[in-house]
Amino acid sequence: MTVAHRHIGEPVPPRHHDRLVRGHGRFLADLRADGMLHAALVRSPLAHAEITGFDATAARRDPRCALILGPDDLATRTAAIPTAWRLPGRPEDTIPVAVRTARYAGQPLGVVVADTPTAAADLAEAVRLGLRPLPPVATVTDALAEGAAPVVPGTTGNEAGRIRFGSPPEELAAAFSRAAVVVERAFTLPRLHHTPLEPRGVLAAYDVGTGLLTVHASTQSPHAMRQDLCAVLGLRADRVRVIAPDVGGSFGGKVLLHPDEAMVCAAALALGAPVRWTESRAENFTAAYQGRGQQATARLAVAADGRFLAFDADVLADLGAYATQAGSGPAQVTGLTLQGPYRADAAAATVTGVHTTRVPTGAFRGYGMQEAAFLRERLIDEAARELGLPATELRLRNLLRPEELPYTTHTGLTYDSGDYAAALRRAAALADRPRPPDEPWVRRGTAVVAAVEIGAFAPTALLEAFGIAWSGWEGVRLRINHDGTVTVYAGVIAVGQGIETSLAQIAAEGLGIPLDWVRVELGDTDTAPHSDLSAQASRALTLAGGALITAARRLADRMRRLAAAFLDTEPERVRTRIAATAAPSSPDAVFHTPEGARIAWREVAHRGYRGWGRRRPTDPIRLEESVDFDPPQLTFAHGAHAAEVAVDLGTGRTTVTGYWAVHDSGVLVNPLIAHGQIAGGIAQGLGQALTEEATVDADGLPTTRSLREYTLPAAPDIPEEFVIEHTSTPSTVIPGGFKGLGEGGTLLPPAAVACALAAAVPEIAHTLTSLPLTPPRVRAALRAAGLTAEGGIR
Repeated sequence: MTVAHRHIGEPVPPRHHDRLVRGHGRFLADLRADGMLHAALVRSPLAHAEITGFDATAARRDPRCALILGPDDLATRTAAIPTAWRLPGRPEDTIPVAVRTARYAGQPLGVVVADTPTAAADLAEAVRLGLRPLPPVATVTDALAEGAAPVVPGTTGNEAGRIRFGSPPEELAAAFSRAAVVVERAFTLPRLHHTPLEPRGVLAAYDVGTGLLTVHASTQSPHAMRQDLCAVLGLRADRVRVIAPDVGGSFGGKVLLHPDEAMVCAAALALGAPVRWTESRAENFTAAYQGRGQQATARLAVAADGRFLAFDADVLADLGAYATQAGSGPAQVTGLTLQGPYRADAAAATVTGVHTTRVPTGAFRGYGMQEAAFLRERLIDEAARELGLPATELRLRNLLRPEELPYTTHTGLTYDSGDYAAALRRAAALADRPRPPDEPWVRRGTAVVAAVEIGAFAPTALLEAFGIAWSGWEGVRLRINHDGTVTVYAGVIAVGQGIETSLAQIAAEGLGIPLDWVRVELGDTDTAPHSDLSAQASRALTLAGGALITAARRLADRMRRLAAAFLDTEPERVRTRIAATAAPSSPDAVFHTPEGARIAWREVAHRGYRGWGRRRPTDPIRLEESVDFDPPQLTFAHGAHAAEVAVDLGTGRTTVTGYWAVHDSGVLVNPLIAHGQIAGGIAQGLGQALTEEATVDADGLPTTRSLREYTLPAAPDIPEEFVIEHTSTPSTVIPGGFKGLGEGGTLLPPAAVACALAAAVPEIAHTLTSLPLTPPRVRAALRAAGLTAEGGIR
């Protein structure tokens, strides 16, 4: 039987699931190498201190010790890590590896290598540090206070640069002068731990004979890691190979090369032996880069008829001890996306980076966009309250209409397609249900919020215009092998998002073949096309998929032309008939003519590899297509979320009792994977709304050092009424119509929960500007408003 192969849009179970659930995964800690040694890091116990000594005498005498590199050794063996996304006026352009001043508790100062992990840890503890304490600068407020100790040595202040986006000041002032209502609030968005299932790790092996450094790393961006390692270690690009095995989650925490990872690679280079380091959970909490960390004063101007006149925000970004490769990028995205899916007469944002003596911050799922959504949607809610309008009605009056797209915001983002109001109306309709009876001390409320999600990050022209030192294009290589099977090579990698399955579906669709003929190879810089940004920023499927569907169509056309040559006819007369369960060599997988002439798919591929069947000597021989796709512009997914919460007036506990999400991510390649991505993002966002906050004490020492102090959302925190729907407005700028969705789920839960809490208890609505909304924080607001539970506090 012959069937039509329509793989795009099918809910195919991810291919890797069976292998992983059976325990056949190959994560960093599973890897071994002959003669492998183990590394541990010597880290600063203080948040701010001058390093006056690094005494490793006793440790070096231990027979278990293979190598110790302190600051002096590292200074001769490493250079600083280059950065890519900078703020104007930033005092540093690189990230130090060898340091003389510790700028945060947990900063790596040296590396110890021994024959076992336990021995390495013991010897790291045996190193005696000389430290001259310096004043800690634990908060943004501390950093900007008069007389604050400078975090970056040799500087006089802690401001790390500034940039402004959007409307000219005079246009902004004019818009605010016309307002009937101006809502202004001060917001705090805390730092977060990435807490992936698998912490970071590297296995680095240097072959002295070939001069090749091979690094297996739990990384989100192998090519970017290779580039940074070349710069740090002074090696040629063709002498460094980075391979990402199975990666147990990331959420942005494994996008960038960290100094401790560079130190381990430097140790492998010095020893000429394999060295492995696997990050402990405690290290992940205290020394890995963190996400978010912004303070903002934002305001919204609204006309008497409810029309939005202007958005404006001053954002302070806590960059920590130094600006990472992404630097202030997340905060800059907050400024760029502040306007969201709404029309307005003006919009602007000023972003200022600030150095503190804390772990540096970097990318985090939905970076910048989640923060912007929280600022914007809370302001809209408060404006509706002051105008006496339903918040949903106020949003609908101002959402961009489909006929207004494409639309360029005041900060320069051009939205390509979508129906924002339809998504909001649908989410509101889903949430419109009878409320169950509650105890007298319980209040219940519902809110609906909206956002756009940047996809196809980022066109090369945009990166160049912003001076961001990355490439934004994405490449794929699609090969039909001599036996008729198909292999896809892509620069994006799998971090649990199912990209290998989705890419296989796109290739199979474009070639018109069964899915099981396709194998996808990812994560090896020796075989994968170059990709600086790889699997981040809602771009993997959008850009790699756009390149792949182009490559598949070209290769399908070449196969048809070869078949036509063998069948002695014109390509236009050749048809393909491939049964769903056929093998490439099967008589049920053929090219044929109306007259009945036929040739098997495998035979066309096999003869093609001999160079037979070309119509011109200049025609290519290899059955392979390489496509580099540089998007003409960003594409934008969008969504609307509704949340229902119940608030206990006695304890301040906020419980999410219902959640409804409607997303438009363009053409969905795999609805099953899309559902999982959105659901996981919502769960993550609920944690950020209610429980998650990375904290330090007054001395800058971490106080969230384990999962005992840092509360992640668990299954009971997800409401039973949990609905996700998808609509589809194809992208007009991406082949295949794909848009991003990896971050969409996490953008709106904090805003949705906070606005629902405001609806439940309007008496404290004006105070709901800081996350997370923990019971003590909500209870304090309730008490300040004079609200208590009936019969006293329960």
